[in-house]
Amino acid sequence: MISKGSVAVVMNQRGVKWQPRPSIAFRAAILLAMIVGALGCGPKFGGAGSFPAASTANCLPDITLVDQNGRAVSLASLKGRPVLVDFIYTECPGPCLMLTAKMVNTAKLLRTQMGTQVQLLSISIDPAHDTPAALSRYAKAQDANMNGWLFLTGSSQQIDDVLARYNLQRAVQSNGLIDHVVEFFLLGSNGRQLRQYAATEVTPDTLAADVRVAIARG
Repeated sequence: MISKGSVAVVMNQRGVKWQPRPSIAFRAAILLAMIVGALGCGPKFGGAGSFPAASTANCLPDITLVDQNGRAVSLASLKGRPVLVDFIYTECPGPCLMLTAKMVNTAKLLRTQMGTQVQLLSISIDPAHDTPAALSRYAKAQDANMNGWLFLTGSSQQIDDVLARYNLQRAVQSNGLIDHVVEFFLLGSNGRQLRQYAATEVTPDTLAADVRVAIARG
């Protein structure tokens, strides 16, 4: 045996050097590093217009709203799968139509997973005018009346309580228009935000890809 620095090296009869077998602890450390590396290379959130969540609140609280078919829906009951959320109102002159159009195209990309693995949610910020019937007409007019997509309304206080979970507020102007954010929010199965998106920048492909990442993460 020849000492070479602090490492013992063994020479066989052919002059080939053999390193000692690595310890169990060393092999375990290598295996752990490989696992961490593999996880780091897995699917990730991202894309233009995609940003880290700004709120850590429970965004699916025990608040019961009403959907476009007149049925009571507890937000808390939607936990257990990812939820993609936006805030709209049916008399919005333009931005809400853009939001809904991108949601429609995202839903088409997720068609086989809609309602079973992911839920889409459009919450009205104009509950004084957006009755279930108005939301139903809007959904049908925008080709958004599909399985796995709820349009919800409620009382003004309920809507403000939901908006507060997202650190948002609505402001009604004198002409009846409502100032609000033009964003999407992706919630995990626990009801907490995973990502938020600038609707003018993000594409349906990015939204659908992030939803699939959320589904894979459980």
